[in-house]
Amino acid sequence: MGQNGSGFSKTGLRKVHDVLARSVDTGKIPGVVALFSRGDETHVETIGTMRHDGGDPLRRDTVFRMASTSKPVSVSAAMVLLDECRIHLDDPVEQWLPELADRQVLRTIDSPLDDTVPARRPITVRDVLTSTFGLGMDMTVIGTPVMNAVFEQGITPNLPEPMPGQDEWMRRLGTLPLMYQPGERWQYQIASDLAGVLVSRVTGRSYESFLRERIFEPLGMKDTGFHVPADQLHRLPPLYAPDPATGEFHVWDEAATGRHSTPPAFQGGGGGLNSTADDYHAYFKMLLDGGLHDGERILSRPAVELMTTNRLTPEQQAARQELALNNVHISFGQGQHGGWGLGMAVRTYRGDYAPVGQFGWDGGSGTSTYADPVNGIVGILLTQVGASAPYSIHLMHDFWTTLYQALDD
Repeated sequence: MGQNGSGFSKTGLRKVHDVLARSVDTGKIPGVVALFSRGDETHVETIGTMRHDGGDPLRRDTVFRMASTSKPVSVSAAMVLLDECRIHLDDPVEQWLPELADRQVLRTIDSPLDDTVPARRPITVRDVLTSTFGLGMDMTVIGTPVMNAVFEQGITPNLPEPMPGQDEWMRRLGTLPLMYQPGERWQYQIASDLAGVLVSRVTGRSYESFLRERIFEPLGMKDTGFHVPADQLHRLPPLYAPDPATGEFHVWDEAATGRHSTPPAFQGGGGGLNSTADDYHAYFKMLLDGGLHDGERILSRPAVELMTTNRLTPEQQAARQELALNNVHISFGQGQHGGWGLGMAVRTYRGDYAPVGQFGWDGGSGTSTYADPVNGIVGILLTQVGASAPYSIHLMHDFWTTLYQALDD
């Protein structure tokens, strides 16, 4: 799996610490937990406090809302089903998700909802797992009839009303036309939530119980799940959304009374997980080790390779590239990786300090999780600051920029 070198340099480690501490000292980030490893060498930095106005210090076992960094982890449940031949990549999904049979597709992206043509073919498992099934959160087409309908139906997270249970969610999804033909275009978010419903329908169990049995428990991920139990809520900081204009900190989600304090109606693989640095480290290390954890096989090596290498055709990739390169003022430079595997980004060109082949993803709650098979490193960066302002995303860039300088070869 690439060269493990001799780990990290002392000077480099000091730079990583300093750049994390600076973001806390300036008041932009209340606290940060960073965990990174190379081979058998692991380093942890915990700086700052649970709340913007002080309070208890963050700790290594602080629980964070993982937001979109849920995607690379939650997709593993579908990989178990592929490994066991309970689903196949080119199975039409309508046998489990009948709500998605006989789709209509918008004639153009800004067509009214009834200006459609029939789908050229059924939606497949592959379309869902690669985020190309035809519907997604496309921030470049806000205001079109179809995006308005997506919001009105309440099928995306972070709206005032939480998402409904999975059967009602599927019913609502089934009322919408597709934006694009199945397999035509990479689109964000909805496919990751849909993958969870697919797993639940195939197994006849809740998505979380299957993930827990097959992934979380074997990996020792004892703090990972779709809500934080009452007796552990003291470990969950509030989530802040700074005002984009003034930078003033607003609480977006309180711990004790917020969305993660009770089991949600919808177990969202796209952004619903809570976890810790060590739990996520165990998962990404397993991917780096080709599906093995302490000698036990969690996923097959080919399944891991499928997840962590680019699955997009040049045509599908063009849309993703367009989104990354022409939305930098909105995304603060996030998402410039080129490719996408299953549930995660994969670097296909060198756009910053990370090499081609690095895989993982970032979350809108201020989380960043990647592994790099070239250098044998895993990095986990966790904050409680949402991406309404660039603070947490700038910190991600600084973390990875300094971490790559710290490699001692």
